[in-house]
Amino acid sequence: AWLRPGWTRFDAPPFHRAPLSTESMAALASSLSCVSAVRGVRVVPRARVAPISRRPGFVVNAMGPEMKGAIDKLLSSNKVVVFMKGNKDAPKCGFSNTVVQVFKSMDVPFETVDILADDGLRAGMKVYSDWPTFPQVYIDGEFFGGCDIVVDTYKDGTLKETVDVAMLA
Repeated sequence: AWLRPGWTRFDAPPFHRAPLSTESMAALASSLSCVSAVRGVRVVPRARVAPISRRPGFVVNAMGPEMKGAIDKLLSSNKVVVFMKGNKDAPKCGFSNTVVQVFKSMDVPFETVDILADDGLRAGMKVYSDWPTFPQVYIDGEFFGGCDIVVDTYKDGTLKETVDVAMLA
């Protein structure tokens, strides 16, 4: 319908959009790290920098002693704890849902903590575990891993062994 009668798609003029403002071009350029130039605006790629918690000699204390104490108490009073997006009744992330389904299929009692409810907790848990992503699984008070580790150990049977040992302790 957009072609004139008798035209082929190669004869049709290209679609034209209104030119971008300087502010729009700058915003677009700053979001495109793989393009060297967008309509005359130079894009400077950002250097990849290791997370602060992984930089040698750089210590971050993103959680106060009250939060650390509360986390320690929660971990010591529950055999399996999952810090995740959402909770076990309503996971808000596919990885969190996978971990919940694994533990439910094993009929393991576990607690969940919604890290989306508190930005301070979310940032603090990354430092506490030295693990940058969620979910974070703790078994018998020790950090076990994330979704990929839970799934791999579930498949090879070591998760069941680890949980069984924790439940007996």
